[in-house]
Amino acid sequence: MSAVAAGIEIDVLVSEVGPRDGLQSISPVMSTADKKAWIDALAAAGVREIEVGSFVPAKLLPQLADTDQIVAHARAIPGVVVAVLVPNLKGALRAVETGAHKITIPVSVSESHSLRNVRRSHAQMIDEVRAIASMIAEVPRASRPSFEVGLSTAFGCAIEGPVQERKVVELAEMAIRAGADEVGLSDTTGYGNPTQVRNLTRAVWSAIGRERLSGIHLHNTRGQGLANVVAALDVGLTTVDASLGGIGGCPFAPGASGNIVTEDLVFLLEAMGLRTGIDIMKLIEARGVLERALPGEALYGFVASAGLPLGFAPASERAAVGASEIV
Repeated sequence: MSAVAAGIEIDVLVSEVGPRDGLQSISPVMSTADKKAWIDALAAAGVREIEVGSFVPAKLLPQLADTDQIVAHARAIPGVVVAVLVPNLKGALRAVETGAHKITIPVSVSESHSLRNVRRSHAQMIDEVRAIASMIAEVPRASRPSFEVGLSTAFGCAIEGPVQERKVVELAEMAIRAGADEVGLSDTTGYGNPTQVRNLTRAVWSAIGRERLSGIHLHNTRGQGLANVVAALDVGLTTVDASLGGIGGCPFAPGASGNIVTEDLVFLLEAMGLRTGIDIMKLIEARGVLERALPGEALYGFVASAGLPLGFAPASERAAVGASEIV
């Protein structure tokens, strides 16, 4: 399925979550100026959706204390969808005030994780979803953000262990009934495998409809990240989250390290003939911004070190050559 991002037709939307998920999981606090430079570099590479921060109390995540400034900066970049994470209604109000285009609230399928992550039970989180949906409904349609419920720990939990598929489906149904526009599947702890990705996606689609689930958030904690991406594409998902340099995880889930690497993901997709609208070499330049801003912080990924294979051409170029040959 193709979509149009900033006038460029794409097959898969790569949503960059490093400025939120990546930074919340490391100790150094990146300066506001460096964050802006990083987001500028991502946009210059063609990234069209960026989760720029989270509206949480600064005492909990000082790394994200300047999210309001970052939202304002990112909103000024033409063609970029500015996404934020919020833990509750208070955070959602701030997101709306700053003009974020997309709001995501995490609802953990594992209640133990929910209590540790946002200090709320399932019932309390669905109440928050309902309150946020009601608030957003009052926003003028022209400036109304989209509202997603991210189903965290959907594939397994580092606290509770295996998560039942039926529980994921139940929470997806509850989220949509409470007013969310869509849900996303999140492998917060890196438990997922390709068969699970396919089966869970189909089960949720059967319950709430394909239009209510298009994206997946994967971690590479156990090396299954890109295999799970291929499974997600095979089943028909069209949005994949990733983090530049693979930084990030979840500070409230033991051992949940390793977002999938944006550079490697884009290479995989383009090599498969799927258009992302992203320039891999410019992504690697954006990685340089990260290296300079976070000296000593471990970055991951293979493409940045190995380079592109001899003769590699992105999917859009191959498609153009094919079209010219036909003509």
